[in-house]
Amino acid sequence: MLEHDKNKRAFSQAASWFVKWVLNNKAVSVLIIVLLILLNLLLLPKVSFIFQPFVAFFDVMGLPLIMAGVFYYLLNPLIDWMETKNIPRTASISIVFIVIAGFLAWGIATLIPIIREQLMSLIDNWQDYLNTFISQIDNFFQNDLLSRLQTQLMGGTEPLSTSITGQTDTVMDSTVTGLGSVFGVLSTTLLALITTPFILFYLLKDGHHLPYHIMKLVPSKMREHSYLLLREINLQISQYIRGQLLVAFFVGLMFWIGFSLIGLKYALTLGIMAGALNLIPFLGSFIAFIPIVIIAIVVHSPIMLVKVLVVFFIEQTLEGRVFQPLILGSNLQIHPITIIAVLLTAGNLFGVVGVILGIPAYAVIKVIFSHLFSWYQRYTGLYDDPFNPAPKPPVSEKKKKKQLSLKRKLRQTK
Repeated sequence: MLEHDKNKRAFSQAASWFVKWVLNNKAVSVLIIVLLILLNLLLLPKVSFIFQPFVAFFDVMGLPLIMAGVFYYLLNPLIDWMETKNIPRTASISIVFIVIAGFLAWGIATLIPIIREQLMSLIDNWQDYLNTFISQIDNFFQNDLLSRLQTQLMGGTEPLSTSITGQTDTVMDSTVTGLGSVFGVLSTTLLALITTPFILFYLLKDGHHLPYHIMKLVPSKMREHSYLLLREINLQISQYIRGQLLVAFFVGLMFWIGFSLIGLKYALTLGIMAGALNLIPFLGSFIAFIPIVIIAIVVHSPIMLVKVLVVFFIEQTLEGRVFQPLILGSNLQIHPITIIAVLLTAGNLFGVVGVILGIPAYAVIKVIFSHLFSWYQRYTGLYDDPFNPAPKPPVSEKKKKKQLSLKRKLRQTK
């Protein structure tokens, strides 16, 4: 009997310990939830056939949905403004569509022939331009002093120009392969161009009611926090898309005007290319600058290179001090090193699509994780004490204004 009571007491103590340190421990509960989520992710490939219909749907509708979403974020503020002027929403959308169709007709009639002529000439002559440029580099490095310096720096006898030629050939082969892939998806792009206007019309007409219908599917206790999360994600995406596209448009326009004034060949095509590549933060301008420099050196003269550098300097100054602060700002609040890391990682994983969509995807993931971490802080109670022994970093007035501006915009979208 005594032994039985002792065993019962020991079992009771073990049970109370388990309840205290496992069942009633919020941190352990969170870890168990994370473990279950990871197990579910591990098992997903085993039931991948369930998602085949969704994959097929996205293959067909993914591109038109993305294009319609981009144009929605661009045009929705204009539609909202027209609605405040007592113009019915459907009529506002129709007016905007007619204006866009007029601009497209004008572009097809005037700009497209010029772009087509310049682009075909550039494609036909690009290999000759590249070979001439490489030959000039080779002649430059034939200098005895530079040859000895190269040997000391590179630790080898292979000419630097040969290395550059090999790298360039690799890039050109990849480019040709990429062009083949582009021609392979022309049918998908054509289908997207046909279906995008219809999706865009209904998005502009009823898209602002979508949060209400989504919240009806969310459990009652989670609706407030879920709505705050969706609202912040929507704000981040809308600001990034509008800002990047507007900045890219003005960058392309500035390059077109600048290159036309200095007489650079293929001015319109190079300006459009520079504006499109500007959608890639930091790296886009550098990538666009390479063919511009090659054409300036090979087709024209060293004086043209100086003129191109002046145009580039003026454009970078106007973009960095005027257009980006006014249009884009720093609403994403992402450190430049983080942006470079995200671009390189997303480009390595998903190619060009990853480079273009990497930053907005990171911004969305950052918002989701910040809300999850806030929930974790409230749930566990491990962060109630605000004490921090490390010195607090100073916050500039400019950063404070940006943070207040973001909070103000979030309140305005309620």
